[in-house]
Amino acid sequence: MDEADRDDAPPSGGASREAQRRSLLWRIHFWAALIATPFALIAAITGIFYIFTPQIEAGLYRELDVVVPSGEPRALDDAVRAAIRASPDGWSLHSVVPQQLRTDSVRLAFMPPPAAKREGATGAGHQHGAAATAATVEKPAAFLRPSFGLPAKSLVIYVNPYTAEVLGRLPQAERFNEWARRLHSRLLQDNLRWMIELAASWVMVMLVTGIVLWWPRGLQPVLPRASASGRVAWKQWHAFIGASIGLISVVMLTTGLTWSKYAGEQVRRARDALGQGSPRIPAHFKSTVTAEGSALSWEQALRAIRSEAPDVLMQIMPPKGAEGYWRANQLDRGQPERRFDLLLDAYTGKQLYYSGWEEQTAFGKATAIGIPFHRGEFGWWNQALLLVFGLSVLFSIASGWVMYFKRRSQGMRGMPPLAQGAWTSVSAPAWAGAALMLVCMPLLALSSIAVASVELFLLLRSRQAHRGS
Repeated sequence: MDEADRDDAPPSGGASREAQRRSLLWRIHFWAALIATPFALIAAITGIFYIFTPQIEAGLYRELDVVVPSGEPRALDDAVRAAIRASPDGWSLHSVVPQQLRTDSVRLAFMPPPAAKREGATGAGHQHGAAATAATVEKPAAFLRPSFGLPAKSLVIYVNPYTAEVLGRLPQAERFNEWARRLHSRLLQDNLRWMIELAASWVMVMLVTGIVLWWPRGLQPVLPRASASGRVAWKQWHAFIGASIGLISVVMLTTGLTWSKYAGEQVRRARDALGQGSPRIPAHFKSTVTAEGSALSWEQALRAIRSEAPDVLMQIMPPKGAEGYWRANQLDRGQPERRFDLLLDAYTGKQLYYSGWEEQTAFGKATAIGIPFHRGEFGWWNQALLLVFGLSVLFSIASGWVMYFKRRSQGMRGMPPLAQGAWTSVSAPAWAGAALMLVCMPLLALSSIAVASVELFLLLRSRQAHRGS
């Protein structure tokens, strides 16, 4: 009998400990697939859609993002003034993304007034000048909030840096990138975010059990056999492709779970406990007000920032109040080694704070590389690899269900049979690994209670049927 057929055969009453464990692995693998595959299917399809965001946005927003170079760019202040004139009444300038390439437009993000945030109302008047600030008043904090790009609630105005012409404006939330990201991570609904996390947790279980089941032993083939056909061929290809993408799967699942609510919180607790948090920017810095009381212009601030920061697409936030400071950070996550955070005195341009790649912890560097990889932001090779990965996931899901229905059509049980004594055959290291996964992924722990309840019900019903016979 082929090894693949042995796994599908009902275990005998005197099954070996190895057979008991394998029957349990098959059962858990089945449960993981049953719970995760509907959402994993959606995540794979939307993920493939998402990784081609740069090409899609290049077609959708070319008139906003791209300009024709004409001589030398004008001072950044001209673009700021033009955007302020074109912004809605009461909206405040949050940040500016200056031109990086000669064909780039200048992007300026404006935030709504506090009344509009609470009631949908619109305030009156613009905030002018280089030190235009957000209208919201926040409680003093020990550290500044991390900045990961333009706020989703902002209105972005695009300006030609050569002519100071306003090219158009677009809410950041309506950019394809934002829409595709929300579709992939939360199905466009914040209250459905837990479903994606639940699916990712069970996919991790499916991956671990699948690799253990595939791991070569005895006569089990490593590569699919050309002579195999039917359900056996499907099974061999299902196992081989699933194991082949195992490393990428771990990276994708781990980086995805770091963004999740419950598992992500566990990751952040472990990170902080190990002292692996990213550098935090103290909020106590202040600019020294000069006798003239005039802050640097946007162009002066830009030149000062570029003299201190890596050559990368960046985001600049203006000073808030008389003692505020200029703040800048990297916007292009596809160059993690150029990651930086910078604070400059508003009047002198003197450096108040700086952290770069060297100041990042090992965990910070890992996430700075892993997250852009997950998003396909390292270029065409990254996109091609993730496309192959996504298609492989789709094949694994489809082949798993093909095998299930083939089992049913051949008169076998759809659910893998469980050998007597399977639950007591688990080794101590395996129990420890399972406990670690349950602690790290709270939704997995909660849903496992439901699965265990169903298994207990099936066990009791089986014993009653056996006694009745």
